[in-house]
Amino acid sequence: MKTYLDCIPCFMHQALRAAKMATSDERAIKEILDRTGDMVKTIPMQATPAETGMMVYRIVKEVTGVYDPYKAIKRKHIAEANSIYPELEQLVEKSEDKLLTAIRIAIAGNVIDLGINKTFDIVSDVKKIMHQEFAVFDYEAFKQALDGAKNILYLGDNAGESVFDKLLIKALKKPVKYAVRTKPIINDTTMEDAIESGLDSVAELVDSGSEAPGIILDECSPAFLDTFNRADLVISKGQGNYEGLSDCSRQVFFMLKAKCAVISNHLGVNEGAIVLKEYRAI
Repeated sequence: MKTYLDCIPCFMHQALRAAKMATSDERAIKEILDRTGDMVKTIPMQATPAETGMMVYRIVKEVTGVYDPYKAIKRKHIAEANSIYPELEQLVEKSEDKLLTAIRIAIAGNVIDLGINKTFDIVSDVKKIMHQEFAVFDYEAFKQALDGAKNILYLGDNAGESVFDKLLIKALKKPVKYAVRTKPIINDTTMEDAIESGLDSVAELVDSGSEAPGIILDECSPAFLDTFNRADLVISKGQGNYEGLSDCSRQVFFMLKAKCAVISNHLGVNEGAIVLKEYRAI
């Protein structure tokens, strides 16, 4: 997925928001905005938004020296998700279609996104999405792929959302590798966040080798690329991973909530839509 003109003000907003999370020094914040503006002038429009996002957060780290400005809020979101996890687990157990209910809950967790200028409430958004119609619903294709899969690669997205991913991983009833970001970026799930979310109890945790807020295959480690290519089934959560993999060379199932106009237009759905989309390389 390429960069669109509407992505450019979003990069500046992300820079400002991350800068304020990292420091109260206005001179440092101004330097971050200046450097981001200079960078945006020269980015190729064919680059994915996630690649540019990686450069934005690299600037924030270089100027402020703060390695993980979202660490405290990630802890908060994981704790909030854990607090309602038992209730959601019961919801899955009592449902007629446990797999579909777990998919809905996993997508509901995708509201926890600090890379966009949106507000959210974890509890109310989960309740809403449990009854929301899918804009794209390739469920039968997903079940068929799952039936034939001996191993699964699950591409994680945000911390907090990671807690909800546990329910879907359990419902898959197959060996799962769960991929995390190699370094902190925005509120994306790192190895530390995944362990705090309890994912190590249901999946093998793997490092993607990518610093980007999304799976950019050119940025990933050889070990991860081998895992990606060998997986029988790849589940991709969230917008950042969609940006990086929307034109990759293999089948991928995307699960996300379309939270911005660029993504919703690219998917051909309304903003706010929930999606379970099968992608196959042409």
